[in-house]
Amino acid sequence: MLRGCCHRVWTRLCDLRRGLWAPAKNGRRSVVSCIDPSTGLNEEQKEFQRVAFSFAAQEMMPNMAEWDQKELFPVDMMRKAARLGFGGVYVRTDVGGSGLSRLDTSVIFEALATGCTSTTAYMSIHNMCVWIIDAFGNEEQRHRFCPPLCTMEKFASYCLTEPGSGSDAASLLTSAERQGDHYILNGSKAFISGGGEADIYVVMCRTGGPGHKGISCVVVEKGTPGLSFGKKEKKVGWNSQPTRAVIFEDCAVPVANRIGDEGQGFLIAMRGLNGGRINVASCSLGAAHASIILTRDHLKVRKQFGEPLANNQYLQFKLADMATKLVASRLMIRSAAVALQEEREDAVALCSMAKLFATDECFEAATR
Repeated sequence: MLRGCCHRVWTRLCDLRRGLWAPAKNGRRSVVSCIDPSTGLNEEQKEFQRVAFSFAAQEMMPNMAEWDQKELFPVDMMRKAARLGFGGVYVRTDVGGSGLSRLDTSVIFEALATGCTSTTAYMSIHNMCVWIIDAFGNEEQRHRFCPPLCTMEKFASYCLTEPGSGSDAASLLTSAERQGDHYILNGSKAFISGGGEADIYVVMCRTGGPGHKGISCVVVEKGTPGLSFGKKEKKVGWNSQPTRAVIFEDCAVPVANRIGDEGQGFLIAMRGLNGGRINVASCSLGAAHASIILTRDHLKVRKQFGEPLANNQYLQFKLADMATKLVASRLMIRSAAVALQEEREDAVALCSMAKLFATDECFEAATR
């Protein structure tokens, strides 16, 4: 029985690795349709994807290494992306957003990440911040903050993590004491993507007692007295997006900049992160997809002992395994995106599962 099972697994692996080198209709070798990222998409989504892939290939991939080596924050490139609608992908159209679905957004970020995963990940955080203001802000806030963020004339950062509170976000300590028409913020946020470069900071702070019910959300604008930044963190990779501490020292923020009601901040933060999990997982998909294509192409031209590495069965099996991880991850992510769009009860769990599974599996595929 075990022998029969092993034989079936072996046969399926052989079928898959043969498929990875199967000729396409135009006579060129191509990855089979099972790892085609457009599978299952409607025509509009395929067009979004085509535009994003083209932009990634022309504007991002040729510059990716320089951005990383020189630690450059590619402002001009991101503003070009915003002109295609990528600055507020799932933000409502009346404030300059594209008004797309969570699945549409995942498709776009996956495609962009094939050009530069680090920069796309920052763009996904920026999009999450704009969505928070759009979804929970009042009309005045939406029309004041969202239009310049959707064009990426201004950039946004998300400030939740603190030196002593990461996953346990409800224990955050940054305080916001109300004095008249202002909140006086004191505390710090750690590992903030875009810190020091962004113009708008969506900050979770404590306006009430302990626990999640005492947390509120405020927008802090760059240049506000009392707002400062730590040194740029040194990282291995991920250098096209600066990472710094964000520090508040008697930082006076207008009450008019509070998003939602007092005590609603934790809910806002978690709602934002549900989409953020899908977005980051989608970036991992893009990295894995690009890695598989580059690996396949390299194996076809690199020769050892008189023949291409593509003829090596061990390497064929490795590539087949990478492709399997990619497809499984994509299915989980897109399923979670649909659940979130439909506001299903299982959406939070599916978003968390998708991020956990896809980031691990795609990382392994990309580093093989």
